[in-house]
This record gives sequence, structure tokens and C-alpha cells, in this order.
Amino acid sequence: MAKSTRKIEPAYTLARERYAALGVDTDAALRQLARIPISIHCWQGDDVGGFENPGGTLGDGLAVTGNYPGKARTPAELRADFEKVLSLLPGQHRFNLHASYAEMGAKKVERDALSADQFQNWIAWAKSLGIGLDFNQTYFAHPKVERGWTLTHPDKAIRQFWIEHGIRCREIGAAFGKALDKTCLTNLWIPDGMKDTPVDRKGPRERLVESLDAIFKKRIDHKLNVDSVEPKLFGIGAESYTPGSHEFYLGYAVSRGTLLTLDAGHYHPTEGIADKVSSVLCFLPEIALHVSRGVRWDSDHVVTLTDELLAIAQEIVWGGFADRVRIGLDYFDASINRVAAWTIGTRNMLKALLLALVAPIEKLKTAELEGDYTTRLALMEDAKLLPAGAVWDYYCAQQEVPVGDAWLAEVKRYEKTVLSARQ
Repeated sequence: MAKSTRKIEPAYTLARERYAALGVDTDAALRQLARIPISIHCWQGDDVGGFENPGGTLGDGLAVTGNYPGKARTPAELRADFEKVLSLLPGQHRFNLHASYAEMGAKKVERDALSADQFQNWIAWAKSLGIGLDFNQTYFAHPKVERGWTLTHPDKAIRQFWIEHGIRCREIGAAFGKALDKTCLTNLWIPDGMKDTPVDRKGPRERLVESLDAIFKKRIDHKLNVDSVEPKLFGIGAESYTPGSHEFYLGYAVSRGTLLTLDAGHYHPTEGIADKVSSVLCFLPEIALHVSRGVRWDSDHVVTLTDELLAIAQEIVWGGFADRVRIGLDYFDASINRVAAWTIGTRNMLKALLLALVAPIEKLKTAELEGDYTTRLALMEDAKLLPAGAVWDYYCAQQEVPVGDAWLAEVKRYEKTVLSARQ
């Protein structure tokens, strides 16, 4: 047993006994938590820049705020930064790439001609770490995002360009799955929409159905790659209308057998996604999540331990959906240390899952079934002050990663020795 584990074991022993009195096995909870991977997004490390066009701009409904020093400028730097993050996280996790992170070499390859060749370094790196890769089609920051339209564009030639991009991305996802022996999730989100009220709402959606059907026409072994579609309520420059709304993609996913990605920032600011999890899983075998934190709009703030995050984790765990929900993160904050942003958000997702796992759920369910809502409320409130912190510290020590805020000192050291040298 590691020295750090021995130092915190007395606190954990007391916590374990306190939870056991409520029928909760904390050892079993930690074993289950260790089996839940988080798909961690590449774009936090370089402000969604990618490596297709160094120095390029985003646009198309996306914006990153802040200019904290030390941004990753190359694939090697991004990989090194993420390795540092992995060293600070308990559990086994995944890396989520966008197509715009292709490594071109001397010859630029257009998005409709991408292949696994431009991702061989990513595959080799992931294999060396023993982690899986997930993938995202990149329908932004490109000249052919004309007037903010891609797969819904009235020009068939432009639609065909983006259809081919989608087809290629699914093939790349399958290559990831085959090379790493870990199923890849390839996610599709488009920025298409209108700033002001449209006259024709139907036409773009009919074109989107046609485009999606063309992209997903080829059958790919689900052991290699699974597909997901991601809705959005609105975006910058698309405040009044998005063809790919929640209702549209829910219908598409159910009718076509794809996964549906629920993004916590893609709904009305007063609307949470927790309640959608069990609703959608009544009709789909799996879903994906992009866990984010919108502040009044889809602003992709670093995930914090909010009531909404706790509700998402509770729905996953208490509903028994851990094997049916692919949890990913989605935010980009350039106002603070990017390695710290990655670490804070991921550790908070894991903390939320742990809190759900150690809740006295069997007692809560019994009280609810018996109509004893007084006991249900009392237990739910008392559970908030149970000693979960001691369980979390023990888990981190057990996994040989920094306990408490010790990870921050390591990030500060990394900033001083590595990030500060980047100009």
C-alpha cells in the first residue's frame, strides 16, 4: 500500500463505516467508478485551434475567450499536456479528437479527402498509453461553411463536400477502433442555422436528412465505430433557427439507429439534460454526453460541481445506465491554465459520479416506492454531508494520483518548467 494511502486510511475507514450503516459499500463504489471512462476533449488544450491551418480563426458560431500563456502549438505539445493531465486523474480515460487535428505533413489534405493516414501519430500515441480515441467531424472554420451552412446548404456541390467529409470521418473512427481495440465514438455536429427568423424551416431539414442518410449509408462494425448526432438550440449567428434541433436529431437517432449526443450547453439556460437521459434511453440502446457548463448561453465553461452536474451523474448511476452512456466533456477556457482547466473539469465529473455511487440509493428507492417522501427528502439532504471527501481522497491515493489540491502544485510546476517556455 502506498504511503499516501496509509496516511488517509483512518479517515477512509471511518467514512466506510458511516456509509455501511446506510447500506452503502464504498469499496464496491470505487471499483465501479474505476470502470467508468471519461472522454476528454482535445480542444481545451489549444483553444479549438487544430493543426489544419496554424493561426486560423474559428467563427461559425464558435468563440474562445482569454489568452492565458502556454497554449499547445503543435501536436507534440498537445499530447504532452494531455499526458500531464492523465497523471493527475484517477481511472482510465479516453481522448476525443476533432478532424481538424489531422497532421498533414508536407502536403495539405482537404477535409473531404482525410483518411487515417493523417492520424497515425495519434493512433500510435494512444496505443502507447493504452487509451481509446473518440472522434468528431469538423464542420466549422472552413471556407466551405458558406453563409453558415454545411450539410443543409442549398448548393448540392457544397453539401456533397461535407457529406464526403462525414463519410471519411466514420472510416477514420473505424480505423481508431481497429488499431486500438477500443470502440470509437464518432460524433456529428453542424453549426448550420439563421440569425433571424427564416421563411423556410422545412427545406434545410429535408436536406439535412438526405445528407445524413448519405453519410451513414455504409455499414460499419459497431465494435469499431459507433455514430452519434448532436442537436443544438442556438449558436452565435444562429439565434433564431437551427435545422439540427433536439426534436430533429431525436427523431433521426431513433429512426436510424444512431446514438444521440446530449450537450449540457445546447438547451435553454433554464433546461437541464439530466431528465433527458432516462427518457431517451427508453428508445435508444446508448447515448453520448457532452458535459459542459453554460453560463446564460452555450459558453462552454469549465465543468464545476454544480447541482446540474450532480443530477446528470445521479441519473446515470441511479438509473443503472453507466454501461449505456458514453460520457464526454466539452468546454474551452483560455482565461486560465489549460492543463488545470482539463483537470478541474474531469475531476469534478468523477466526483459527481462518486457522490452518486455512494448515495444510499436503495433506502431512497424503498422510501419512494412506499410513498414515504418525507424520508426520501430527509435522506437526500443528509447524504449531502456524508464524508464523501475521505472516499475521494482514498480513491486518488489508491490510484496513485495527487490527493486533494496536491495536483495544483504539479500543474504550477509544469507551467513554470514547460508552458512558460512557449511563446
